[in-house]
Amino acid sequence: MKSLLYNLLIQTYGLALRLASLFNKKAKQFLAGRKDLFDKLSTEFKDNQAPVAWFHCASLGEFEQGRPVIEALKEEMPEYKILLTFFSPSGYEIRKDYQGADFVYYLPLDTWQNARRFIGIISPAVAFFVKYEFWHNYILELKRKNIPIISFSAIFRSNQLFFKPWGGFYRNILHNISHIFVQNDASFNLLKSINITQTSVSGDTRFDRVWKICQQVNPMEEVAAFKADSKLMVVGSSWPEDTEVLIPFINACKEIKFIIAPHEIKDADMASVENKLQQPSIRYSSLNGHDSHRYQVLIIDNVGMLSSLYQFGEFAYVGGGFGKGLHNILEAATFGLPVFFGDKNYAKFQEARDLVARRGAFTVSDSASLSAKFSKLNNDPTAWSRTSTINSDYVKHHTGATEKILDHCKNLLLHAG
Repeated sequence: MKSLLYNLLIQTYGLALRLASLFNKKAKQFLAGRKDLFDKLSTEFKDNQAPVAWFHCASLGEFEQGRPVIEALKEEMPEYKILLTFFSPSGYEIRKDYQGADFVYYLPLDTWQNARRFIGIISPAVAFFVKYEFWHNYILELKRKNIPIISFSAIFRSNQLFFKPWGGFYRNILHNISHIFVQNDASFNLLKSINITQTSVSGDTRFDRVWKICQQVNPMEEVAAFKADSKLMVVGSSWPEDTEVLIPFINACKEIKFIIAPHEIKDADMASVENKLQQPSIRYSSLNGHDSHRYQVLIIDNVGMLSSLYQFGEFAYVGGGFGKGLHNILEAATFGLPVFFGDKNYAKFQEARDLVARRGAFTVSDSASLSAKFSKLNNDPTAWSRTSTINSDYVKHHTGATEKILDHCKNLLLHAG
């Protein structure tokens, strides 16, 4: 009965998307990307003889967690073809040309018909689901066909449905997964409390990803020319709520430069920021190496550069803390940058709590608190150096999740073979 209700809800969601696509760009992309999907899959996989490792990510953030495992598996087991799927347009549209995968597609909605057809076509040797992705019909069909299912970088909280008295349907999904690699002991113990025992604490693969970025930086000469000899703050994944706090701070802070990378690239939003700035600003697309040092603010009007931009900073501000949730602070921390962020919505992120407790990251409530906390570090080189070391050491200490997951996967596949 619960399975029938679940399928009805998924189908209702599909109908709602069709209505939303009439006026919502993301809903339109969601549907357009899935048009004739099974025909495309059938054509691509018709003559494939290589074993397939299927990785599914909800969106771009989960992709960054999946990426280290994808690339490690590709390097150590090159005979496997990589299929990468996304649920959200914000992941697929940005990474549809990702060279680390042999195939990149949207995932069809989780109906039992779609699950059987999709898995029947791709016939994966192993399936990986990243972080929060627990799709009932796909996991059930994989289990039915004895295909190993690995969930990794998973994290659980006691308020989730799995741990409610009425959450039996969702607990069964977890029981059908071959192995779950969780980020921390708290998640491990929560799963143990509901008799989910095929688990290991591996940590978060994002640490491996950001550490690798730090070791293999892109020189980006045009950004280096903009910075010149100035100190610099990188503002990553900012939302309008963040810029309300940042604009007065930037206008009052003439001793350093700023790079602003908005979370969403909207011309109207960038124009609004430019109009409010009292300091000279320029967009990345207009950057000219000959005179770029004259500007104080560089606005990034493209997607995909942010993780490499932190190499130029002495400070970082990461957005989302005043909105739905803090974005990735590890990309900044790995370069040893003291990190500031909004104080409203960060507590569910373990790394944010850890670095605040260690005094490597700092919450702010408004422009005045940002200015005060920034000034203490900017005016005290010893304090800045201590904070920088705290952050880079924290990231380095937490690397290694990818190796644990890959070792388990290799043993699993060799045993299955």
